[in-house]
Amino acid sequence: MDGINNILDVKALLRRFGIVIYMGDRLTDYEMWEEELRELYQESMIDVDEFRAAMMILQQAKRNDLDV
Repeated sequence: MDGINNILDVKALLRRFGIVIYMGDRLTDYEMWEEELRELYQESMIDVDEFRAAMMILQQAKRNDLDV
């Protein structure tokens, strides 16, 4: 992956592993994405840079959604 720069890149990263999550609530989706990313990282399926970048983007997205 060339880099994780936005929420669509995080979604593409998860899809690369066949992970599609849609709970109907964006914040819940983000929390589920975080859990899946943790599992992928713990199983060494993604590297630390991908993990950190994706988690940072999700944290920013969650903050932005809460500010609205």
